[in-house]
Amino acid sequence: MTDIRIEDLRVPIRDAEQQQMFDLATSMEVDLMPSKLVAAAKRRTGLEDFGDPSLMDRLAAQVASVESDTGLSGLGRFLVRRRLVGLLAARLRLEDFIRRHPESLETELEPPVIVVGLPRSGTTHLVNLLATDTRFRSMPWWEVAEPIPPVGDGPGRDGVDPRYQRCEAEYEASKQVSPLTSLMHDRPPSSIEEECELLDLDLCTYVLEWHARVPGWRDHAEQLDQFAHYAFLHRELQVLSYLRGPNRWVLKCPQHLERLGPLMATFPDATVAFTLRDPVAVLQSAITMLAYGDRNRRVQIDADQLASYWVDRVERLLRAAVSDAHLIPTAQRVDVEFKEFISDDQAMAERIIEMSGLELTDQASKGLRQYIESNPRGKEGRIVYDLQGDFGLNPAELYERYAFYFDAFPQIRKEVN
Repeated sequence: MTDIRIEDLRVPIRDAEQQQMFDLATSMEVDLMPSKLVAAAKRRTGLEDFGDPSLMDRLAAQVASVESDTGLSGLGRFLVRRRLVGLLAARLRLEDFIRRHPESLETELEPPVIVVGLPRSGTTHLVNLLATDTRFRSMPWWEVAEPIPPVGDGPGRDGVDPRYQRCEAEYEASKQVSPLTSLMHDRPPSSIEEECELLDLDLCTYVLEWHARVPGWRDHAEQLDQFAHYAFLHRELQVLSYLRGPNRWVLKCPQHLERLGPLMATFPDATVAFTLRDPVAVLQSAITMLAYGDRNRRVQIDADQLASYWVDRVERLLRAAVSDAHLIPTAQRVDVEFKEFISDDQAMAERIIEMSGLELTDQASKGLRQYIESNPRGKEGRIVYDLQGDFGLNPAELYERYAFYFDAFPQIRKEVN
């Protein structure tokens, strides 16, 4: 395993070609006017009806918050624009599909398995493991990117969905721009991803916070009726199961931590795999990944501001989790302590499958084993983190700040010196 230290995280060092690309990224002019984003989505799809007029209020709130982030480069603004137009287009296609196939909302969903935990706490590895069991319906990234296929955009003679091909092309391009990102969070088209992206067809999640410094949107989203947004998610899952079964989903989203009430009200029979990891280790991984991405999407990294925001953001997630964890019935919850999970990930996945009420078949165990053998941890290298050197953060002070979380879940082991 190769250890990789990003020496220029705070102040990127660029060769002539990289500097030319950065200068271009900085100079791009991107218009984020909501009416123009809406018009672009309508042109792309040929559709008009978003279903819920209040969606426009949330779009305006997101754009206003992004506009207040003066540190975004032109590329950063372009990436936000591309994301918003993509979400709006996907929403138009979803509402159109439901109008043409109202019977899709009669689809009955079986009790899901939902992975809940901090980002960077093993949630992605766990959901990909569980998804190897073909009795579960899961959401690969190519499908998350375009949940509803455009009318007439079916697989070609080779049987490959055009959505997969478009996603693969974008994945390969992103590796050229940010080659080390895949070591922290690889997202090839086949990777199983999170329903945060599905929820965001309703413009209601924290995903925008990963693209820009948007405390205004964070505060706005806290006031939204998340019960309504989770009902929207349930409707999406019905449609997607109607398009392609089975009807028992394996899901995961870190933001469920602060929305456990709406989550359990919407999926009261869910089995919840509750990942538990040292939040200081989570923080250093998350902000290193973000800072590395910021070398292209921001004019300056401003690592201190980035760290300050996410130290607070992680605390908000933790406090909500501690407050509402009791809403998950004990008989439906599996605690997934990170060190235990990493030491025997197959055993943990098998335990979750059995708790969900499914028989642990030879085929299921074989699928888990094959995935683990094909995806060893750190197979492409391992990022070496330095909280103090890169962000000026003292781990001891962070452990003191997050002590309430360790008190609530004493099985969590500290990882950062």
